[in-house]
Amino acid sequence: MIFLYLFITFFEIGLFGFGGGYGMLSLIQGEVVMHYKWMTTAQFTDIVAISQMTPGPVGINSATYCGYTAVKNAGFSVPMSILGSATATFALVLPSLILMIIISRMFMRYMNSGVVKSAFLGLRPAVVGLLLAATLMLMSPENFSTPSLNPWQFWISVFLFAATFIGTMIFRINPIRMIVYCGIAGLVLLY
Repeated sequence: MIFLYLFITFFEIGLFGFGGGYGMLSLIQGEVVMHYKWMTTAQFTDIVAISQMTPGPVGINSATYCGYTAVKNAGFSVPMSILGSATATFALVLPSLILMIIISRMFMRYMNSGVVKSAFLGLRPAVVGLLLAATLMLMSPENFSTPSLNPWQFWISVFLFAATFIGTMIFRINPIRMIVYCGIAGLVLLY
């Protein structure tokens, strides 16, 4: 039964997840962590980190790892967890595949119409909102701790977040390098 829920959940996320992988993260977290409770916020954060470091789109990678983790946490074997991984990934990609086939045929015909241009202008704020929601959801006490619970982890997390933001936005350091630097700093400073 979990495979059906995985398929439906990730199909809906693939259908309504505008803004690419990062825009989907808040939808994925809302479903797999909060709604179905297939995993904890800490596990989801680990999945996001791994998804960003592995090749491929972060949304698809997250779906792959979430499918595996959800089935594994439900008590199934590794082969069944791999099937869960494939189910979530296929379900996430399927709506895009179907829609792209349909839209590509129609877009070339109507791309200069006012309605199509207005629709794309209306989607821009929604994409920014989804990206902001994904960022805010990851800034939880489980990821950053709190000053009263673990001040060392909290301030190191805040410092790494600020350093990453400044490094990528102001100094234009390659984001992949920043991920590696922060991963090394996290290992050294937090363990």
